[in-house]
Amino acid sequence: MTQAVILAGGYSKRTGINKMSLIYQGIPLIHHVIEAFLPVTENIIVVSGHYHEELKSILRKYGTVQIVQNFDYPNGMFSSVQRGVQETSEDFFVTPGDYPLIKTETIQKMLEAKGPIVVPVFEGRKGHPILFRKELKQPLLEEEPNSNLKVFRDRYTPEYIQVNDPGILKDIDTIADYEDLIEGKE
Repeated sequence: MTQAVILAGGYSKRTGINKMSLIYQGIPLIHHVIEAFLPVTENIIVVSGHYHEELKSILRKYGTVQIVQNFDYPNGMFSSVQRGVQETSEDFFVTPGDYPLIKTETIQKMLEAKGPIVVPVFEGRKGHPILFRKELKQPLLEEEPNSNLKVFRDRYTPEYIQVNDPGILKDIDTIADYEDLIEGKE
């Protein structure tokens, strides 16, 4: 089986509040991401940071979801990637928790690919989640802390797969992004 690392450790500076708690279609944004992965992954690991206690409360309904705290979250998203990946033992997805429109079908299609890293592409643009083979766990953990997923990804030969899922590109960084999501704008 496969595992998922969902990143939720940041400050949410551009929204001014914990964006994982923003409500979309009656549930918090991060619930949408978890729900997309539940049918096709063995273990979901949510990496918390700045809003650790609030996130634990938001996720309490998911008894099987593992929440790990990244105490180094002020050092940036890659520190959360590395913290979450420490908990994996199988092939694993990495995605930020603010991509509420990712489809389970996209995740399933990615699982059919064979590359060492699998990246979804919609209309020529790369998105999330990204799938990594378990053989890349140690190299990713040994990557310099000031690196990022793009730098790491580009050292290998990713398999890019075309998907019919604009949700792989739709993250919520600002209140305007959230308002667009609510209004159904792409």
